[in-house]
Amino acid sequence: MARRKSTVTVPTENMVLDALESAVLVLGREYSIHYMNPAAENLLQISQRQALGQRLPTLCSIVGEEHFATLFADAVAANSAILRRALPLVLNEGGSAVVDLVVTPSSPGGLILEMRPMELPARHAEEEMQDRIYGAAQEMLRGLAHEIKNPLGGLRGATQLLERELRRPELKDYTRIILHEVDRLHHLVDRLQGPRSRPVFTEVNIHQVLEHVRRLLSAELSIGISLRFDYDPSIPEILADQEQLVQVFLNLLRNAQQALDRHGTILIRSRVERYVTLLHQKYRLSLRVDVVDDGPGIPAELLPRIFLPLVTSRAEGMGMGLAIAQGLVRGHGGVVHCRSQPGETVFSVSLPLLSHSEGSA
Repeated sequence: MARRKSTVTVPTENMVLDALESAVLVLGREYSIHYMNPAAENLLQISQRQALGQRLPTLCSIVGEEHFATLFADAVAANSAILRRALPLVLNEGGSAVVDLVVTPSSPGGLILEMRPMELPARHAEEEMQDRIYGAAQEMLRGLAHEIKNPLGGLRGATQLLERELRRPELKDYTRIILHEVDRLHHLVDRLQGPRSRPVFTEVNIHQVLEHVRRLLSAELSIGISLRFDYDPSIPEILADQEQLVQVFLNLLRNAQQALDRHGTILIRSRVERYVTLLHQKYRLSLRVDVVDDGPGIPAELLPRIFLPLVTSRAEGMGMGLAIAQGLVRGHGGVVHCRSQPGETVFSVSLPLLSHSEGSA
């Protein structure tokens, strides 16, 4: 009996390049774009279909002494790959990144560019740290909640018994204060533990969510704060819990509002990204929503801890908004990242764009 041959699908060159986290572009004469992988689309914030045929300098430029023309000329003259580290890249439509750049000549007269954003290793390290911190914090909070709720329950029961024995109405005002504070502490402990229910996934239009949040927040915004939007209308509906997403973006927008202190600009931007890793799982498509404010920024020493409960830079704040937002986003299989400097703070929410079959799996 003849043995049946096994078939192995060999990935094509483009499939391999599509799976890379580094941005790869193939340039022809006059630096026109002949190919770009999904990572390059994400970095340059433009689709390959729109970018094909355009000259690279019309999309981005390098700040400083070195420019694309100089680097390309050096690579051609050396007839070998050249590497430049930590180059500041500026997008002509807005946005920036710091990249390690490799330029390799290819025939006939073309170039291959590999750009790796320096924030990628930092982002992966941040996610690893967030995993460890989030798990440790949740474990600690579960134990703390148990220790706090037991005496709170006893205190509430004793106060109710005392209230029944009191004859003077004015004394019962004190027991009501005790009961109110006990219930407030009980509610605070519940909030510290994170969402108590799992998300209920339905088809959700992310822009309807963001517009609903805008309406909720409009009454709270100071006259000096302007709210701007930059939506990608091609984003399809996502599988998510609408109420939980409303809570996420309400918390992030209120956080931006408080950072501005009555004057400044908040930008809400939506984009689709391809081949993105979220919580150690790779997705072909993901949604990213950025909440950007031009406030003073987050202190560097506070930045690594901002998603922990009870961590805040405001004297009147409880430090719960960002912790709750992170817990809800993680429940959707997504991540929240933050980068901040004076004049620009960006909170980015990334969520999987799942099909019906993937969502029900």
